[in-house]
Amino acid sequence: MNAIDSALNADREHGTFVYVVAFIAALNGLLFGFDIGVISGALLYINETFTLTPFLEGVVTSSMLIGAMIGAAIGGRLSDRYGRRRVTLGGAVVFFVGSFGMALAPTLEWLIAWRVIEGVAVGVASMVGPLLIAEMAPPDIRGALGFLQQLMITLGILLAYITNYLFAPEFLGIIGWRWMLLFGAAPAAVLAAGTYFLPETPRWLIEKGRTEEARNVLSRIRAKADVNDELDEIREISEIESEGGLSELLEPWVRPALIVGVGLAIIQQFAGINTILYYAPTILTNVGFGDIASLVGTVGIGIVNVLLTLVALLLVDRVGRRPLLLVGTGGMAVMLGILGLGFFLPGLSGIVGYVTLGSMFLYVGFFAISLGPVFWLMISEIYPLHIRGTAEGTASVVNWGANFTVALTFLPLVDRIGEGYSFWILGGFCVLSFVFIYTRVPETMDRSLEEIEDDLRSSTVVGADTDPSD
Repeated sequence: MNAIDSALNADREHGTFVYVVAFIAALNGLLFGFDIGVISGALLYINETFTLTPFLEGVVTSSMLIGAMIGAAIGGRLSDRYGRRRVTLGGAVVFFVGSFGMALAPTLEWLIAWRVIEGVAVGVASMVGPLLIAEMAPPDIRGALGFLQQLMITLGILLAYITNYLFAPEFLGIIGWRWMLLFGAAPAAVLAAGTYFLPETPRWLIEKGRTEEARNVLSRIRAKADVNDELDEIREISEIESEGGLSELLEPWVRPALIVGVGLAIIQQFAGINTILYYAPTILTNVGFGDIASLVGTVGIGIVNVLLTLVALLLVDRVGRRPLLLVGTGGMAVMLGILGLGFFLPGLSGIVGYVTLGSMFLYVGFFAISLGPVFWLMISEIYPLHIRGTAEGTASVVNWGANFTVALTFLPLVDRIGEGYSFWILGGFCVLSFVFIYTRVPETMDRSLEEIEDDLRSSTVVGADTDPSD
């Protein structure tokens, strides 16, 4: 059954409440995306309040990522101990407070400090949202529901780009970066209110011995005939495991999944996406666009990101995870090659500017159908139950660490060797990523989380040629 058929038959196969739960959990991605997108436009005007060198621009951008690494590191362990719902609620509160702190920052040092604090919430949101959705979703639509997180990330980025445009000083006559950053409190409040009504995941409840509560939750998100079978399956896996920690990730049977998760975490960032998302206005001004035109172009990038994520949502449970990853990384490599070439052509204006913008559109589109959503989906699928939060948190920490490295070094790298060579380096990494995905990343489509764990224990899920129909 393909993704569209699944959606049409969803009310008959699954309780409608599962879609409500997935939507609310996916709002974590809205926070994540908004914070990524809002700084790109704000940087154009923060420099008018606090004089910034290219290095300090990188520090302002990447300071959030330090907090995100902390949030991802503690969020996984906390979600295993206290539950997915409580950790989500706590992250939303921190993000809400952080938005006010950044907007009111009197000095550059305070702005950076508050970006670190808000980053903690972003790091928590980045790993607990996909985890909550994966543990609630039925196997046949887990991919589509999991992609809701990435869809919300793209909507958050688009919302941030629109916010940047609306609060540009050219329209309001004020330095509007503070209003840009303050607006992030709105999605945080929505997430906190929605999370209040969420149940805890049945898998976590069973792990804590609260079987009847788990049964009640399953009865709200599954067809009645499926509840007992799934309950028994989860309990069987839970009974043969004890609570694990970081050392468990190095067990021989878990190590292949660790390699896949960490590998995809690094690939997603070193493929260069955040050089576009963070610095799109800066790149566009460098090829001849004005400030407002650059912000309009950035809104276009956000729209492409949303639309192609919707396409991926329809494809993920039909064609699988691996094909999307392979097509996406291949296309990204080509677009980065063209984007880099544009900077070697004579004259940084006119047709070169539009070729640059078009390459950025297509690059973001390829990312949106592949590495963007599939990474977060797969790290919520491939790890065993008793360390799932910790393992996903580990992959998230690596992801944010790679993000930090790229954000901090990209502008100085451009300053040293130029935009063209910088984008070609990222394109070369996309080629290496294609090889890694082809040789190491498994297919998880149409398998329950417990089946994936069984396969992992027998070492079949780690092979690139695993057939989901087996």
